Amino acid sequence: MKLIYLDHAATTPVLPEVVEAMLPYWTGAYGNPSSTHQAGREARMALSAARDRISAFVGCAPSELVFTGSGTESDNMALFGAAEAYRERGRHIITTQIEHHAVLHACERLEQLGYEVTYVPVDRFGQVSPNDVEEAIRPDTILISVMYGNNEVGTLQPVEAIGRLARERGICFHVDAVQALAHVPINLRELPVDLMSFSAHKLNGPKGVGALYIAKNIRVTPLLYGGAQERKRRPATENTAGIAGFAKAVEIFDRNRYEVQQKMEKLRQEMVTGLERRLAPWQFVVNGHPTEKLPHILNVSFPGISTETMLMNLDLAGVMASSGSACTSGSLEISHVLKAMKLPDEVTQSAIRFSFGPGNDSGQLAAAAMAIETIVSRLRTKG
Repeated sequence: MKLIYLDHAATTPVLPEVVEAMLPYWTGAYGNPSSTHQAGREARMALSAARDRISAFVGCAPSELVFTGSGTESDNMALFGAAEAYRERGRHIITTQIEHHAVLHACERLEQLGYEVTYVPVDRFGQVSPNDVEEAIRPDTILISVMYGNNEVGTLQPVEAIGRLARERGICFHVDAVQALAHVPINLRELPVDLMSFSAHKLNGPKGVGALYIAKNIRVTPLLYGGAQERKRRPATENTAGIAGFAKAVEIFDRNRYEVQQKMEKLRQEMVTGLERRLAPWQFVVNGHPTEKLPHILNVSFPGISTETMLMNLDLAGVMASSGSACTSGSLEISHVLKAMKLPDEVTQSAIRFSFGPGNDSGQLAAAAMAIETIVSRLRTKG
């Protein structure tokens, strides 16, 4: 049985070219980038080249990009760092109900530390309204954090409109772009964004590497102490190999951006079409925004069949999907995103996320749709 991997929103396979780009910094060029000798200088040059490559990709100055250990750390650094840096202005933060837990749990901790957080609702498509954000703004609001594209249903948020609101009020604006980096064009010279979080392993790079964009005029208090790395903003010996891999993955994606975008949209539509051909309209529901969406994520509910049951049967059929966020899927709790969208229980309790990558093809999606038809037919017959 050939396995079909449809969980690229959780993580992606590391490309061979990326591995090749990383290898030298585990073997020959293993110096500490902070060392002044030749081996250290070689590692430092690799860091600089990677920073130049990634910053060019997202449209910012190299000095505005800080390397972290993950997208989660990047989110945490943005929220805790900005909250501490601007606490003299106020202690009110705005976010949405459908953020990744890297943001939501950070906000819960900030509430424990004396900050107030407003969690703005979303509509049935999982999209927040800029008007609702505007209404939530108070004189003591110091930070707004809204994700670019949702990791569970793929809905894109109106970050530009929200960013303009934040700029007008002098409020720091953070965007979690971990899922969006490889699938939405990002130009930070034009976007009204002050902080933006990224992760390497969502675009065929290595795990354990992230980045945070910090605009030149924005203050962020460090989370860590113990060194002068990353301009004293993120002390710790840099993961040279991982950062080099991140840059290589970005280079490859940048080179093939249009083709990848078109392929993801095609694969997503083929999956929907395959389900439409094999299932009755009442047997499945597509969740998320119909047009404002990430091209590689498809969230589908199969009313009457629990998420856990469907995932187990898909796995037995060789189809790897998920219940939503990979950080919580082990618990198989009902998605907080779908709850926030106020969807019926039969929809929230039966949702599956399929997410696609460059390694997928039409044949795999046809096979996955066939497997789903078989599973739905078998389970409904039993029912």
